[in-house]
Amino acid sequence: MNKRVFSLTLLFACLAFVTTQAEGRKVEPFNSGWSFRKAPAEKELAVNVRKWDSGWSEVEIPHTWNAQDMQVEADNFYEGAAYYRKQYFFPAELKDKRVFLRFEGVASCAEVFVNGVLATTHKGGYSAFACEIGPLLKAGEENEIIVKADNQSRPDVIPVNHNLFGVYGGIYRPVWLIVTEPYNICVTDCASPGVYVTQKNVSKKQADVKVKVKLDNGTLQPAAVTLQNTIYDRDGKQVAADTQSFELTAQGEQAFESSFTIKKPTLWQGRENPYLYKVVSRLIKDGKVIDEMVQPLGLRKYEIVAGKGFYLNGEKYPMYGVTRHQDWWGLGSALKNENHDFDLATIMDLGATTVRFAHYQQSDYLYSRCDSLGLIIWAEIPFVNRVTGEEAENCRNQLREMIRQSFNHPSIYVWGLHNEVYQPHQYTKELTQSLHDLAKTEDPDRYTVSVNGYGHMEHPVNLVADIQGMNRYFGWYEKKIQDIKPWVENLEKEYPHQKLMLTEYGADANLDHQTEYLGDALNWTKEFYPEAFQTKTHEYQWSVIASHPYIIASYLWNTFDFCAPLWVRGGVPARNMKGLVTFDRKVKKDSYFWYKANWSKDPVLYLTQRRNWDREKKETSITVYSNIGTPKVYLNGKELGGIREGYTRVHYIIDHVTLEMGKNIVKTVVVKDGKTYEDEIEWMYSGEKKRDSDQSVNKEEHAGF
Repeated sequence: MNKRVFSLTLLFACLAFVTTQAEGRKVEPFNSGWSFRKAPAEKELAVNVRKWDSGWSEVEIPHTWNAQDMQVEADNFYEGAAYYRKQYFFPAELKDKRVFLRFEGVASCAEVFVNGVLATTHKGGYSAFACEIGPLLKAGEENEIIVKADNQSRPDVIPVNHNLFGVYGGIYRPVWLIVTEPYNICVTDCASPGVYVTQKNVSKKQADVKVKVKLDNGTLQPAAVTLQNTIYDRDGKQVAADTQSFELTAQGEQAFESSFTIKKPTLWQGRENPYLYKVVSRLIKDGKVIDEMVQPLGLRKYEIVAGKGFYLNGEKYPMYGVTRHQDWWGLGSALKNENHDFDLATIMDLGATTVRFAHYQQSDYLYSRCDSLGLIIWAEIPFVNRVTGEEAENCRNQLREMIRQSFNHPSIYVWGLHNEVYQPHQYTKELTQSLHDLAKTEDPDRYTVSVNGYGHMEHPVNLVADIQGMNRYFGWYEKKIQDIKPWVENLEKEYPHQKLMLTEYGADANLDHQTEYLGDALNWTKEFYPEAFQTKTHEYQWSVIASHPYIIASYLWNTFDFCAPLWVRGGVPARNMKGLVTFDRKVKKDSYFWYKANWSKDPVLYLTQRRNWDREKKETSITVYSNIGTPKVYLNGKELGGIREGYTRVHYIIDHVTLEMGKNIVKTVVVKDGKTYEDEIEWMYSGEKKRDSDQSVNKEEHAGF
C-alpha cells in the first residue's frame, strides 16, 4: 500500500472513531459472547430454542456456518435455520434510555427475540436492519438475545436461489448496541444514519448543499430542542453552520432541513483528489448535546453523455471497471475490515477507477473506504438470475433500504435494479419500472441501471432504467472472442442515443490448466480452462472497449475467484474462476497484469505464461506487458529481435522464438529515467506435445443461467 493510500486509510479510521464515539449516543460492538447451533430437524421453531441445552458452540461475530461446506463440494451445504444466543446484562442506570440493536447483515432472513419475545423480523441478507429492544429488557438483570438466521432459498426473498453465488448463512457482519436519550436522530429509518445530504449545482465556483435530519421522540410529551448542522473541511475548519430551535412533537419521526451554499469548494475528483468534507448533525436539549451523527460529504457532479463517456465535475473521466464478490476462501462472507481493505488495495493497485459491487449490497465500511479512496462505485440489490412472481415487495424493500443506508456516500453514482432476470417479461418489466420509480423518489439525483445478458437493445426488459447494462461473454459462452467488435459497432450505429455499459465480460482460468494451443472460442462445458485463454480474451476485448467510447463504462468479471456452490466447472467444485486473482487471494493471474499495465500509473514490466513452464512447442512466442517503454527481451542470455506492438501501447510480442532442449530463461529489461526494471521466467522444453482444449464455437446467443 502506497503512502497516499495509507494516509487516506488513517484519515478514514479517525473519522470512523469520531462517528462511533458521537457525543450523546453510545455505540458499542455487540459481537462477542454469542453461542451458535443449527436448528434440530423439525424443531426449528424459536419457541423451542431456550430448551436446547446441548449442541451450542461459542462464536464471534461476524460468523457464517457455510465457510467450509459451501466452498468445497458442489450442491452439498447446510441451507436452513440456525440460532445465535447471547446473554446481556442491562445496567439499571440505562432504564430511562433508548436501546437499539443494529445488524449490518444476517443471511438471509432474520428473527430477533429478547427474553423470549419477538422484537423484529427482516428479509434480505445484504442490507442492515435495526430494532429497538429497550422495552423488552429487564433493568439490572441478565437478558437473553436470540437471533434466528435462515438462508433457505425462498420465492419471496431475493436472491431466490444460490445459483450464481452462495448466500452464506449467519450473522456475518457486525452487530452494534446503540443507546440514546429519549429524543434522538432516528435509528430505525431503514437502519439509515437518519441524516440525508444532497447536493445541487456543483461547480468550482459553488455548491448548494441540503442536510435533512430525521428526529424521533420516544416519549408522550413534546420537547424543546435545538438542531445544529455544521459542515467542516478536511482540516476540521468550520465551513458553514445552521442552527434551528423548535418543539419536537410527541411520538414519531419528523424531518428538518438546513440549506447551505459553499463558495469555491474543493471538489471530490475521484482517485485524483477524493476530498471529503464532514457533516455533523447535533441534537441539543437544555444546552447539552444529546445526540450526534457524522456523515461524509464529497462534492461532485456525475454526468453520462451517450456515445461520449462519463464526466466527473465536467471533465471526462476514465471508467476502468472491475466487479467484486465479497466472499473469501475459508471465510465465506464473514469478513473483517482488514479483508475489505485487502480487496480494495488490490483494486487500487490494478488501476481501476470504478467498481461494480455485485450482485448485492455490500459492507457500509467498504463503501466508506471507496469515498476516501476515490473509487466511483455501483451499488445494487440481489434481484438476479430468476423471477418467481413473488419477489416484488422484497425487491422494493431491499432497494429502499440500500438507498437510505448508503445515501451519503459520494462514491456511489448508480443504483442497480436487476441482473439477468427475464420471464415472464411483462411482469419483470413492470417490476423494474417500479424499482426505477422508487429509486427516483428516494434519490432523484443518481442514475439507475438494469442489466441483461442479451446482446440486443430491444429486449422486453430493457430500457426501463437510465442506463442499459449488458453482460457479454464472447468466446466463452457464445461465438468468438472477436465478435465483441461487430456487436458494439452495430449497437453504436443503431442506438446512438442509448447509455450503454458492458457490465460483465471475461473467461474462467484454472491455473493448473496451461496450453499454447488456443483458438478463438472455448467450450466451457468441458473441464479444461487454460489460463492463456482468459489472457487472450482480456487482451483483445479490452482493446476493443478502449477504442469505443460508446461503451460508457466496462466491468470485467471478476476481480477475485468466488464460490458458485451449485456448479462443478473447470474441474473444480463450487467455484467460478473468472477472477484475475485466485479465491485465496494468493496468486494474480496474467490478466491482472494486463489491466495494471493498461490502467495503472505505476510501472509495470511483466512476462506472461510463467505458469505454463512445461512448453509444448519448440517454436513459440513471448509476450511482455510494459507501460514504461519498449522492452528488450532475452532468451538464454541472447537478445531477441522482431518485437512488435500488440493490441494496445503496453502490449509487446515476439513471434517465432525457438527454444532449446531443457531449461530456457526468458528475461525482459527496460531502463527508464535511470532506473532498470526487469522480469524473468523459466520454461522447460522436452519435445513436442499438445494439451488440447475444446475450441468448438457456440453459435447460439447466451443470456445467463
